Amino acid sequence: MANSLNTITTNGVTQTLESYQQSQANSATKANDSLGKDAFLQLLVTQMKYQDPLDPQDNGEYLAQLAQFSALEQMTNVADGLSNVSELVSNIDTSVLVGQLSNMIGQSVQWTTSTSTTDADGNTKTTKNTLEGTVKGVSISDGKPTIVAESGGKTYQVSISDITRIGEGTKNT
Repeated sequence: MANSLNTITTNGVTQTLESYQQSQANSATKANDSLGKDAFLQLLVTQMKYQDPLDPQDNGEYLAQLAQFSALEQMTNVADGLSNVSELVSNIDTSVLVGQLSNMIGQSVQWTTSTSTTDADGNTKTTKNTLEGTVKGVSISDGKPTIVAESGGKTYQVSISDITRIGEGTKNT
């Protein structure tokens, strides 16, 4: 840098005064790209302020614009509310599923695992294995409920979609 007195360091990044001012101008432009409720009201007030006094706009036009603004605000509120409801329903669904899965603890369960291998020619071979064990617990991993099962002294985390049987039954091979 040419002159260390004309530099600004923010968040560990040192910039010249000119590049800092340019980055601030760019971020201000990005922040103002979308029009919100405040911008709409500012436009309406500015429109009223600079109207021609000899030929004023019809009150009906202002009422129509205010009605549009009110509808926009209500739609925004509804969208926010739906987002909250969606999250709440998702949490309830997960809680109900975990409650139902907890009834499986101590039960016998059968599940299928898939193992893929690639040979020297690049061909992929998938092998499916069927395992049986006892459900020891329920777990949520990455937002997906799974069961924890024990088979042959080993513990497995089994996806719900991999379960083929719950309870005692004939072993499928």
